[in-house]
Amino acid sequence: MKVSDKLSEFHEQLEKENLGPLWSSIHQLNTVEPKAKPIPYLWKKELIEKNLEIAEELLEVGNGADRRAVFLINPGMKDLQPLGWGGATQTLYAAVQAVKPGEIAPAHRHTTTAIRFIMKGNGAEGRVNGEKINFEAGDYLITPSWTWHDHANLGDETVLWMDCLDVPFTMFMNVCFTEFYPEKQQRLEVPDDYSSKRYSGGMVRPISDRNPSIAPLGRYKYGQAKKSLDGLSEFPPDAFDGFAIEYINPSTGKDANNRIGARLQKLSPKFHGKAHRHVHSNVYHAFKGKGYTIMNGVRFDWSEGDFFVIPSWTWHEHVNISETEDAILFSTNDLPIMEAFNFEREEVYQENNGHQDIIEVFKPLY
Repeated sequence: MKVSDKLSEFHEQLEKENLGPLWSSIHQLNTVEPKAKPIPYLWKKELIEKNLEIAEELLEVGNGADRRAVFLINPGMKDLQPLGWGGATQTLYAAVQAVKPGEIAPAHRHTTTAIRFIMKGNGAEGRVNGEKINFEAGDYLITPSWTWHDHANLGDETVLWMDCLDVPFTMFMNVCFTEFYPEKQQRLEVPDDYSSKRYSGGMVRPISDRNPSIAPLGRYKYGQAKKSLDGLSEFPPDAFDGFAIEYINPSTGKDANNRIGARLQKLSPKFHGKAHRHVHSNVYHAFKGKGYTIMNGVRFDWSEGDFFVIPSWTWHEHVNISETEDAILFSTNDLPIMEAFNFEREEVYQENNGHQDIIEVFKPLY
């Protein structure tokens, strides 16, 4: 028998004994650069909303369903979905939640941390640790780890928002705990919109918040964020991201939610950013406007309401195709996790004056 045949038999024997040969897998374990399991992908608004409408007919929130939400499964992560790890990226879970008038999504809390971005509709509210927070389109809201939270719609139209949680990360780390509130809604302990009113002055803080136990601001209003973007627009744009701001904890200066970063971004008319890549991954929501993003040479066309994912270490550049209208993008990221472990790294695309060649155009399912 040849040595190669004996080695193959030896590998098979090791597998049966729940062992493995490092010599044959070392290059898969120690890669020259990251090889993301998630792939660049885009979900159209029409596809998501069609399925939410079906869910509205079949499910009643608060009566058999804690939440009515359709979440994004990255095709590259599908095989991990039965384990609960099949998110939009290897660390981030993203979903679109719909709450109809009169519905109450019951209160619970979990070690997984969460954020919300209100996509459209009026009349919804959320309660977080005893504070009622009103929702408006464009608002960014945080639900820190292990805080009680519930949602209700007191208006006359269905409200949609984006949820983003670090579910794949916490599931993989096996640190998920959940607790359900004894009543449908938690009791209020402070006046409505308490944190927003305390921080109505913007980047100043009450002197009692130097060392809060949790992030002291729960709602970041769209009007204030948009004003910041407009102020930045008086100066030259960032070569990669146009005009972009990130939501921060006013007491620490760090990300508003400690494990999920979030940004609001404006691409001016005809903006064409240069390409770069970084270790952290992103989930994008096109809040306003129309354009496309090139990822690893593939063009992904997006318009208002769509979602797309930029996996770790993926070349990407953004383009606003309008000659007159701004494009507004909201995005979440796992940068806080990458920075905590000193994993973050960035590289600038050097060829063709920083622009990728388009080798393919993505065809969405809907």
